[in-house]
Amino acid sequence: MRAIGKVWRRRWRAVALSGLLVALVVGSLIGVAALIVATELPDSNPVVSTLMLDRDGRLLRPFTVAGGRWRLPVSLDQVDPGYLAMLLAVEDRRFRTHAGVDPRALLRAAGQLLVNGRIVSGGSTLTMQVARLLEGESTRRLAGKLRQIRLALALERRLDKDAILTAYLTRAPYGGNLEGVRAAALAWFGKEPRRLSAAESAVLVALPQAPESRRPDRDPAALRRARDRILERVHRLGVIDDIALAAALREPVPTRRRPFPMLAAHLTWRLHRAHPELTSQRLTIDAGLQQRLERLAANRAPALGTKVSLALLAVDHVTGEVLASVGSADPFDDGRRGYIDMTRAPRSPGSTLKPLIYGLAFEDGIAHPESLIEDRPSGFAGYVPTNFDRQFQGTVSVRRALQLSLNIPAIQLLDAVGPERLAARLRRAGARPLLPDRSPPGLAIGLGGVGLTLADLVRLYAAIARGGTAVALKERLHGTQTEKALGVPADVSAVTQGPPVLDTRAAWSVASILAGAPTPMHTPTGGIAFKTGTSYGYRDAWAIGFDGRHVIGVWTGRPDGAPVPGLVGLDAAAPILFDAFARLGPRVPLPSAPPGILSAASAAALPPPLQRVRDSRQASASDATDPVLEIAYPPSGARIDLGLASGRGAELVLKARGGTPPFTWFANGLPIPRAPFDRIARWTPDGPGFVVISLIDGRGAAARATVFLE
Repeated sequence: MRAIGKVWRRRWRAVALSGLLVALVVGSLIGVAALIVATELPDSNPVVSTLMLDRDGRLLRPFTVAGGRWRLPVSLDQVDPGYLAMLLAVEDRRFRTHAGVDPRALLRAAGQLLVNGRIVSGGSTLTMQVARLLEGESTRRLAGKLRQIRLALALERRLDKDAILTAYLTRAPYGGNLEGVRAAALAWFGKEPRRLSAAESAVLVALPQAPESRRPDRDPAALRRARDRILERVHRLGVIDDIALAAALREPVPTRRRPFPMLAAHLTWRLHRAHPELTSQRLTIDAGLQQRLERLAANRAPALGTKVSLALLAVDHVTGEVLASVGSADPFDDGRRGYIDMTRAPRSPGSTLKPLIYGLAFEDGIAHPESLIEDRPSGFAGYVPTNFDRQFQGTVSVRRALQLSLNIPAIQLLDAVGPERLAARLRRAGARPLLPDRSPPGLAIGLGGVGLTLADLVRLYAAIARGGTAVALKERLHGTQTEKALGVPADVSAVTQGPPVLDTRAAWSVASILAGAPTPMHTPTGGIAFKTGTSYGYRDAWAIGFDGRHVIGVWTGRPDGAPVPGLVGLDAAAPILFDAFARLGPRVPLPSAPPGILSAASAAALPPPLQRVRDSRQASASDATDPVLEIAYPPSGARIDLGLASGRGAELVLKARGGTPPFTWFANGLPIPRAPFDRIARWTPDGPGFVVISLIDGRGAAARATVFLE
């Protein structure tokens, strides 16, 4: 009986001990579980680079995060499946099944450490690597490793596998200031990670293991050795076949870092500053066209001069969407001041406003494209314009006057329609004309005496191309959900119709004239209506053109406003305009004539009031009894020695004959101080050379003489 009692007592003690051990294990597990539940997770949604995307979602430009790091957002569907398979095979084969820690991998790593006395392979899962990246603490000490394991288990409880894998793809280090697979693919391969070769995938698996010692721009040989080991390993695991292995081993590794995309640099920077709270913005820009026009600008600028820049703006005038915006030939060229966005810099527009002047005259019934108009020396209340070539064509058709960009006919028509109306119609088109000293508009604005931007001129020509109706330019597509949540308005919800800038018939008449304008080297226009312009002193050269769908504007010049001798719109800007249209794609035909157009082959076929543009000033002068105004001295064509070459200098005496006082004298367009009712004036030139002397009397009659002073 005693023996039986001892047996039962031993059994009860064993049962009690077993129960105690079970209780301790269960209690430990409960405690560990509670500890894991109580673990605070670092933010698994890091701040990522702001992305500027084109109309089709292609990357135009990313911006860095704090510290100058590139950390681009990425999703699993944006990464090559072959790379993902290779990553899991090398780093974490049981990623989809473990709970954050892989005991088999840890035991294997520990055994290798004991046998070899060094780390042969790591036991960290991808989840543990994410934990280390999120926390940023070292895991070389035991306490750090335990903290990493605890955080990995907590991550697995609260995030799904795809979220954890995405966090790794976003944060993994790839050398220098590169974080995440998307930034690495762009920097080392110049491509998105959506399509990767086996060799490229292996490089992207190898780099995070030793991001600095294997950097391609530091030690490409070390990177190649690591890549080849990974390729051979995944080949043994069946991830790639023999053919893929052989091809991948022959593929070179990258040796330099590529620049990140930076298309539409000025536009994207401006919109990023306007909406810094947005992580991405979808623009109306077409990345392919933008790239082609940027290359065009970079290729053409050197031939224009060392400090000459170039800007282009391409717009769909039907919708108002900006398809390409090139602010300078090179944003990093300090010599050309490439950091200035010349699509938005106010400049003198030269002759580019003449189409609107003629359109207003057509609208008012003052002229018809086939009407005759005089191109002769004329004065307009003290303003004496001259043609660009200082020649006069005599009697020409209005069509020919606009195509040749003659100044006298344009100012005559502007005098009839009024410069205030011209400025008002510019504002209707969406332009913001800047007048000197905020003065009221005068006749000089018709020849460039006003400040306008390239964007302003594109708005104006878009209105003409649309049949006279203004359209707002748009740079951003519909707002994203993030933008809507932040209350950021979308730029494009529907085509915004602006106020009328010109009558439909007048706009079509202007377009038909511009479609026949002389081209550089007399090449065919290809269905493009265009106008060139050159500002005073050869400071700006312009070319603006449109077809039935698009309008493109070109500006060339020095951003600092310095003259560039020989910089003329027809020679410098127009060839770039036609090349830009060639890069745009097939032409869209200009619209056919609207109802109500008065067709005529010549002035003789027009009604009598439209056969000739009437000039009331000349009519008054012809009816006067005063003798014809003349410059009695100096006679035109004379060479006069005033001792200017020797530095002595002397006054030039000017004498008027005929005409009606008061008289106004000009030297090279600048007024000469005088007694208004005296027929003699005196002027001191500032140096030798040709000078144009102009004289206007009280009735508006004008005379001129060109002389050479020595």
